[in-house]
Amino acid sequence: MDITLIKTFLEVAATGSFVSASDHLFVTQSAVSLRIQRLEDSLGQPLFTRSKAGAELTSAGKEFENYALSLIKIWEEARQQIAIPEGFTRSLTIGAQYSLWPRLGFRWVDDMQKRMPELTIRGEVGMPDRLTRFIIEGVIQAALVYTPQTRPGLTVEPVLDDDLVLVASWKNPTLPLDGQYVFVDWGPEFIHAHNAALPNLHHNGLTFALGAMALDYIIHRRAAAYLPARSVKRHLDAGRLHLVPHAPTFPYPIWSVWRDDADADVVAIAKSSLRDMADGIDHAQDDILQNLADLSR
Repeated sequence: MDITLIKTFLEVAATGSFVSASDHLFVTQSAVSLRIQRLEDSLGQPLFTRSKAGAELTSAGKEFENYALSLIKIWEEARQQIAIPEGFTRSLTIGAQYSLWPRLGFRWVDDMQKRMPELTIRGEVGMPDRLTRFIIEGVIQAALVYTPQTRPGLTVEPVLDDDLVLVASWKNPTLPLDGQYVFVDWGPEFIHAHNAALPNLHHNGLTFALGAMALDYIIHRRAAAYLPARSVKRHLDAGRLHLVPHAPTFPYPIWSVWRDDADADVVAIAKSSLRDMADGIDHAQDDILQNLADLSR
């Protein structure tokens, strides 16, 4: 069976839409429809009920979904096992949001290689939705994210506390920032809290869905944005960014997500390594929050 058909089926099932699935898979809607039709022809059963509202799994589709996930998992395990280079006996694929790789992910990889020289590691990057899909399908066994999604067969654990702080690229910034505020979409919880705490802070018509992109943007322009305290610490120290006094902060902790059926020995060492790396990270967040409190007095 063509594994592409299985992945397409799971994408439509997850999004409930042929259009959304085509966007996520970077193919046309007609290609998605054709793949689903081929799969339905192979199984001899309709898998989705199509309507203007989207696509809903039929009873046969719901029954097939668990088998589809198992097929993808077995395929990924086989693909990764075959790809293990000579001299290594185990493998682990981890994913992280872009901004978490430099601050935590790379250190984690370095430490795991020291603890398990026989381990080959593959890294993936993506937003939480993409990483969640990867971990459900078995493409990755663990992920570092800001906004985890709970699913059966996955375990979510806290890694580090962090806060979103308002920073600007010019000295002595003050609210309401004179139309230089760039809005970063950190998710629905942030949006709700932001609107409640700062109803009169309006952005300049520019919104970013990726924090790392916003960081690079505001450093090179007269602009301000809410960004994770740990990621802006070195820029604050270097004078490239400046805290905005009296601006509220918003909690934005880092989480790890694990497949429950991953290699238990590898996972145990990986978790121990991640805890040590998190404990070893400096207290940049505490320093920044204290500085902000001093500025706001």
